[in-house]
Amino acid sequence: MTSVRSNNAPRRYFVDAVGRRVLIGLTPEETFEFERLDREPNESRTEAIWIERDSQPAPGERRWLELYAKHEDAWKVWMAQSRVDRPYL
Repeated sequence: MTSVRSNNAPRRYFVDAVGRRVLIGLTPEETFEFERLDREPNESRTEAIWIERDSQPAPGERRWLELYAKHEDAWKVWMAQSRVDRPYL
């Protein structure tokens, strides 16, 4: 969708109690949904969605953005807590 989704961006997972890789802040089901949406081809999408402030994202993009925002918010909290727990690393 955007450079945020590039394959070079770090994936930020943890392993849950049953061994599944789950994005921080998401449930296993949300992680699966996020990854499915992330893999969808985007030939029909245009960059205009990111340029025009009045445009509305497509439903799949909207959901991807919701999940990404949820993950990103949790990631920031996790990173801040990690810095508090390990201030010298």
